[in-house]
Amino acid sequence: MRRVRGPLFPLFRHPLPPLTRTGRVLLLAALAVWAFCLTVAWSPAFADDAQARPAEGPYFQLGSSEPGVDRLPLKSTRVEVRIAGVIADVTVTQQYRNEGQRAIDARYVFPGSTRAAVHAMQVRLAGRTIVAQIDEKQRARIRHESAKREGKTSALLEQHRPNVFEMNVANILPGDDVAVELRYTELVPPDGGRYSFVFPTVVGPRYHVPAVQGGATHFPATPQLREGEASPSAFDLTVRFAAPLPVSELRSPSHGIEVQGEGTPAAQVAIGEATPRNDRDFILEYRLAGERTATGLMLYQAPGDDGADGGSGENFFLALVEPPKAIAPAQINPREYVFVVDISGSMHGQPLATAKTLLRNLIGGLRPSDSFNVMLFSGSSQMLNERPVPATRANIERAIAVIDQSRGGGSTEIVPALRRIAALPKNADVARSVIVVTDGYVTVENQVFEQVRKNLGNSNVFAFGIGSSVNRHLIEGIARAGQGEPFIVTKPELAAAQAERLRRMIEAPVLTQLRARFEGLEVYDVEPASLAALPDVLGGRPVLIHGKWRGEPRGQLVLEGEAANGHHSEVVPVSAPDPTASALRQLWARTRIQQLSDQEALEGGSGQREAITTLGLRYSLLTQYTSFIAIDQVVRSDQPAVPVDQPLPLPQGVSESAVGAAVPSTPEPAAWLSLLVVIGLVGTALFRRGTW
Repeated sequence: MRRVRGPLFPLFRHPLPPLTRTGRVLLLAALAVWAFCLTVAWSPAFADDAQARPAEGPYFQLGSSEPGVDRLPLKSTRVEVRIAGVIADVTVTQQYRNEGQRAIDARYVFPGSTRAAVHAMQVRLAGRTIVAQIDEKQRARIRHESAKREGKTSALLEQHRPNVFEMNVANILPGDDVAVELRYTELVPPDGGRYSFVFPTVVGPRYHVPAVQGGATHFPATPQLREGEASPSAFDLTVRFAAPLPVSELRSPSHGIEVQGEGTPAAQVAIGEATPRNDRDFILEYRLAGERTATGLMLYQAPGDDGADGGSGENFFLALVEPPKAIAPAQINPREYVFVVDISGSMHGQPLATAKTLLRNLIGGLRPSDSFNVMLFSGSSQMLNERPVPATRANIERAIAVIDQSRGGGSTEIVPALRRIAALPKNADVARSVIVVTDGYVTVENQVFEQVRKNLGNSNVFAFGIGSSVNRHLIEGIARAGQGEPFIVTKPELAAAQAERLRRMIEAPVLTQLRARFEGLEVYDVEPASLAALPDVLGGRPVLIHGKWRGEPRGQLVLEGEAANGHHSEVVPVSAPDPTASALRQLWARTRIQQLSDQEALEGGSGQREAITTLGLRYSLLTQYTSFIAIDQVVRSDQPAVPVDQPLPLPQGVSESAVGAAVPSTPEPAAWLSLLVVIGLVGTALFRRGTW
């Protein structure tokens, strides 16, 4: 090889002078530190964050020096819930007031229930009520921008995800008080005999890679308050029951509550005065007196076929059948478990501590005949073992020790992690369960669902959402795509119960080979579409069937399947139509839209846009392709308004690292390997030169 000489390399023309022993030690240490810094800086967990975070996504709210501008226009949110049977009717009123001296355009990103069918909106302003119209999304946006330019007050409600919405209110003049009222309905099915109503209050910060850096998703940039800074916006929530049976065991694991009328069908619940309110999901749990009260077939009959009831003339039904109690089989076959654990920056602190408690319960409860593996992921991923290992006490303790040493840091590259799991070899005679543990603070939900459906079809996939304000759209979607179940763990003390619930589900499926048929009642447009091959029932959740019916309301529903103790059959008679159950229209349409959205995620692109848009317009529902728009026809301003983004509080327990603040992080394995290699090379070179 030709030796390089010349002015570019003046230091290497002559041999280096001899080093003292102290000098050699210092040189070796300096090179080691230099190598370590380079390998950590080049590791994926750091490289992707440096590129992705500053461009889009969450950011900290900064003070504004612009005089006369009210930067906090959302003054309060009031939520009124009415629960009758298994249907909740929810009214959300957002009050915007401009206490500044300049007109503003307010933007507010807020969460919603993953089950919500948002079907109405109205705006109250200056003694007037403007009823919103449902419109195609792009057309509604054009109408809103036109009204804004004309100086009219306009409110536009859009959906970014099934559980993330954006409200834009244009031309709020100084002194204006604008109330925007939303209405939605949702199902509250029982789970193991208990009911749980959830109202999300804050959108957690989402890790997002912008399009200019290869990202394929869009998510609104959201300003966040600093850690520990409470939202100045007031929040109030009340729940009123109109139940067929007395309501008992009312409790909330998330908030302090005040209860009236417990033990009666008309119980009432309100958030306690001293409770922090809007930095976590509100969760209300309760029971209804008696057993198997949820089983039934609810019918709604349109007032007539002459175009009444919104012009549909359609009749709807909801079948809700509780499964039998699980019976453990005499012999449980060995299983393989793969735990996929998020250790990204948003998991730093309390969420990761909760995840560690959960995993200690999950892994610690494996049987000796089981095998398992663990993947930790952030910007990159690390497998604990090359292949699954037996669930011996030594292997379990080693896995728990590695998990305990993990510290949250880096981005949330969940799709590459799932690809790596899909590539793992699997024995044909062993059932595999994949357990995903994450807060879900990403914007690639559709890519995740596609990955689970296409590549993890030979496994049941269970998703554990960790934290006080979980991305339930991701958690529930993973479970739905993987034929598993979703779990939410808001705090460490709830981890043991959720781990035990998963264990019961996996070890003792309640019903398999499930099928349903209607006798005497003509049904159509049924969801799920195939009644002859329903998903297995793994736990206490009921079987839900939505659809339409025509003809005479008579006959029965027959549900059959195989249980651990043999064949199981359930017969549910058709009851008289309930004239107050008009919510079944929106609930059926919402279920059909969800099914089409799942299909669209699997296919990629927007192939179901037309079908979803048609359903949204026909049933007056907010979807990813339809929006609500309300425009006041009075021209109220001739000056351009100042855009203002309402800041969001960080969810309880989430640290500033979710927004990009630096935290100590566990280096990638490649960093440690490179460090050892460089130390070895330097030491060998010094030894060979005889200078050591």
